[in-house]
Amino acid sequence: MRGMFTCGVLDVFMENSIRFDGAAGISAGATFGCNYKSHQPGRAVRYNMRYSRDPRYCSLRSLIKTGDLYGADFCYRAIPDELDPFDYEAFRTDPMEFYVGATDVRTGKPVYHLCKDAGETDMLWIRASASMPVVSRVVKVDGYELLDGGITDSVPFEYMESLGYDRNVIVLTQPEGYFKKKSSLSGLIRMFLGRYPKAAEAMENRYLMYNDQMRCIEERRISGMSLVIRPPEALGIKRTEKDPKELERVYRIGREEGNRRLPEVRAFLEAGL
Repeated sequence: MRGMFTCGVLDVFMENSIRFDGAAGISAGATFGCNYKSHQPGRAVRYNMRYSRDPRYCSLRSLIKTGDLYGADFCYRAIPDELDPFDYEAFRTDPMEFYVGATDVRTGKPVYHLCKDAGETDMLWIRASASMPVVSRVVKVDGYELLDGGITDSVPFEYMESLGYDRNVIVLTQPEGYFKKKSSLSGLIRMFLGRYPKAAEAMENRYLMYNDQMRCIEERRISGMSLVIRPPEALGIKRTEKDPKELERVYRIGREEGNRRLPEVRAFLEAGL
């Protein structure tokens, strides 16, 4: 739910007609970022605040009954199709390329998908990207077995660069100077990912990958190759926060930072034309 910060930043972008040729989302960046391509500012924070305490959305009951802490049917069908409609037509016709990344649990490597219509296949990829290990089922789509993309590629800037996007605005949800430590749950991870040793190994070494990415991002920021937006301080929100006031608080921090950096974003994009 640190992704509420990202939602605030992106809503400011949408409200100020900031558009990109391409975008990539990982985990919450995929589930919330898709609203950027569908031109729906406010939607992600709205449905999260409305349904955060609904057991169909996120609960131990859902985990026990379905194998997913975040209920797949409720999150990826009921909400977008019925309760807070997703604009599929706007998503389909918007020219921006939108990629999501997930982890191939058999190889322990990241894989990516270009979303075109937010249909069933795209939704499976978006769900896979945000399927946290231990509390989610493996998602099977396009011949892959997938879990959270953050396991192997927390910030997909290098993938975007490989596609030719050489000037990127990177939105992070941790403050400057943050580095991950090795997880103390390695035994639990090995137990739950026993069938997928490559994924278990990637999860154990995730802190190394993440910290290396932070160093690379800082190099790009200093060189002017990328513009980095991040919270001014630790957001202090739980990973699965259910308090609507807390969700709104973090969203507001994202809006404040988005507005503060807006002139800089405009100048960065204009310089790349």
